[in-house]
Amino acid sequence: MMTELLNSIGQQAIAAAQALAQLSTTTKNQVLRAMADALEEKTPDILAANQEDLADTTGLEDKFIDRLTLTVDRLAGIADGVRQVANLPDPLGNIDRGWTTESGLEISQKRVPLGVVGIIYEARPNVTVDSAALCFKSGNAVILRGGKEALQTNIKIAEVVREVLATFNLPQDAVQVITETSHELAQQFMQLNQYVDVLIPRGSARLIQTVVQNATVPVIETGAGNCHIYVDETADLQMAEDIIINAKTQRPSVCNATEKLLVNAEIAADFLPQIAAALANSHVEIRGDEQTCQILGDQVRPAQPEDWDTEYNDYIIAIKVVHTLDEAISHINQHNTKHSEAIITTNYEHSQQFTQQIDAACVYVNASTRFTDGFEFGFGAEIGISTQKLHARGPMGLKELTTTKYVILGQGQIRE
Repeated sequence: MMTELLNSIGQQAIAAAQALAQLSTTTKNQVLRAMADALEEKTPDILAANQEDLADTTGLEDKFIDRLTLTVDRLAGIADGVRQVANLPDPLGNIDRGWTTESGLEISQKRVPLGVVGIIYEARPNVTVDSAALCFKSGNAVILRGGKEALQTNIKIAEVVREVLATFNLPQDAVQVITETSHELAQQFMQLNQYVDVLIPRGSARLIQTVVQNATVPVIETGAGNCHIYVDETADLQMAEDIIINAKTQRPSVCNATEKLLVNAEIAADFLPQIAAALANSHVEIRGDEQTCQILGDQVRPAQPEDWDTEYNDYIIAIKVVHTLDEAISHINQHNTKHSEAIITTNYEHSQQFTQQIDAACVYVNASTRFTDGFEFGFGAEIGISTQKLHARGPMGLKELTTTKYVILGQGQIRE
């Protein structure tokens, strides 16, 4: 029965994708702006559905509830993201390169949709909107399988989006939500190769690894964020404090929040008390290595080996004192999740070494890791933040939802 359900969803998605690939940019932008308006108009209905989901959050961590919760302001921001997607250039049809061969063949490499995109995600209703908007603009149909904790919200959002598609006489099945939340169906979805061209997981490290390990559909791995900030011995310490507090506390439940702080030994005695006081004001628990504990005393609890590899998504940070830039880089590359890393420094050579040697999708100099976000990068929204190295890396926008095909024009050439 479940296989029949997925086969039907898959067939409908393929038919919708074929129709979307033929749409003009003007039409797509009109539809997207109508989607944004409808999301705002239907805000009371969406928030009511969200309250249904929030009515039973027993056993859920605060960080999970934060991601699940929608507000008027959050919905307005989500709608604004859809409008930004409408304002972005359409990647479809762009020619990446073109040339003429010795035999006179005219070859061009052009951008085309991926086809059918599958998204598996947890309690993140914004993903429902972002995925629908980005996939629609890039000519892809999308199949959404969210967590049961956000089911009512996701159903309502998809209903709003599908109603807009219908008003433009477009296939509603361009956006489909799987309402069956069993693990068995999720497993089958991960192996729906005959219909799904690519699968993108969004959520915890556990969810992502489950998809990576069980899917037969090609996966773009979006990673957990064990993000670091290294404070160099030349750093402006007030700048460092401001960046660290923002990166840790502005929204600690998200993947681009900073989880680890490395401080050069030359400034540790001066800077650690300063940053500890600032973190305490924001109610952040500090876990430190031996030298950090010696400097801060009872302000910090000893870090355990597993702390260096943990994404807290909470008001917790681990601090380590390092003696050189090389030591900082080595520690980060050993323990990070290839997401976002930052250095605070006034030394140009140090900044260049850091950006060249750190293995991560996004590397910052004198800025908060919280900017690793499709909206902040100017993509309008994002389909996810890829931490792998093939096809796409970092925040994924419209271009990352396309592939290429070669178009070859001839005049009767045959190969000898």
